[in-house]
Amino acid sequence: QVQVVESGGGLVQAGGSLRLSCVASGRTFSRFAAGWFRQAPGNEREFVATTNWSGSSTDYADSVKGRFTISKDNGKNTVYLQMNSLKPEDTAVYYCAVARFVGLGRGLNDYDYWGQGTQVTVSS
Repeated sequence: QVQVVESGGGLVQAGGSLRLSCVASGRTFSRFAAGWFRQAPGNEREFVATTNWSGSSTDYADSVKGRFTISKDNGKNTVYLQMNSLKPEDTAVYYCAVARFVGLGRGLNDYDYWGQGTQVTVSS
């Protein structure tokens, strides 16, 4: 079993930055792909970013491309999401997910383990 815990959310003004962290424990994290998703009130959970097992390959939703950066530190069993130039429409609960495959994944069903989420609120 793998436990996934996110942290780093909070309230920030538009144009500001936040860095989310996701720590996974319980299995060999270094061979897992990882992703970030978000869900705003009344909306479905949507893909934000994904990284392969080594962190050498990444993919982003068009809405965050150029502003968000996903990275993975296998030595610390941690995945990060650096969010810059935040907009009010980025407000959502952000979820980290980990998968027992090594490539990239954009779909909810690609992932095996999920965290409880961390709230990000961007004020205008």
